[in-house]
Amino acid sequence: MARPRQFDDEEVVRAARDQFWSHGYDRTSIDDLSAVTGLGRGSLYGAFGDKHALFLQALDSYNADAIGAWRSALRGPGPALPQLERFVCDISEAISRDVERRGCMMARSATELAAVDKTVAERIAATVRGMHSELSDCLARAQEEGSLDAEADTDGLASLLLAVLRGLEALGRAGAAAEVVIGAAKQALALLPSVSTNEPAPDRQEDRSAP
Repeated sequence: MARPRQFDDEEVVRAARDQFWSHGYDRTSIDDLSAVTGLGRGSLYGAFGDKHALFLQALDSYNADAIGAWRSALRGPGPALPQLERFVCDISEAISRDVERRGCMMARSATELAAVDKTVAERIAATVRGMHSELSDCLARAQEEGSLDAEADTDGLASLLLAVLRGLEALGRAGAAAEVVIGAAKQALALLPSVSTNEPAPDRQEDRSAP
């Protein structure tokens, strides 16, 4: 009878994920993975197969968490357009705080492997489709609520926003200042064909403390 495992598979995958995310696939060795997971080479091979198989599990873990975060942010209670705007701004702020400049593991993996690894390319493409769908659905809800132009192409706008978000990450990894990254996000949102409420802005009260 086989002995029960003395480790948590999910914790091992997360440790491997951080290693691959920080250093990339090619620059990560089995010895590196053994060090960060605390498992010997034999245990890693026995439980997860080779390095590539463990990488795929790590990538799947990252992608699942990413899609879950997008879904939670874009399907919350309240009007859709403010949710979308807050989501994009939150991402831009997170990018500007990424002092390690790790960026997105999925995007880094695409750059490194997608052209030569069909399995990785397929997994990344599926995740991108899921992200696009979340953006498109949120924009469609904004249309239904009357805050987005009824004639707007929600699929096209979703593609535009997805490209903007990938571009913001590239800016962050290149060392762009926070105000550049956040400012670009706000400019992109300003281009959305939102519908004005036509309500006058509230009167500003006079600042009586001024001289």
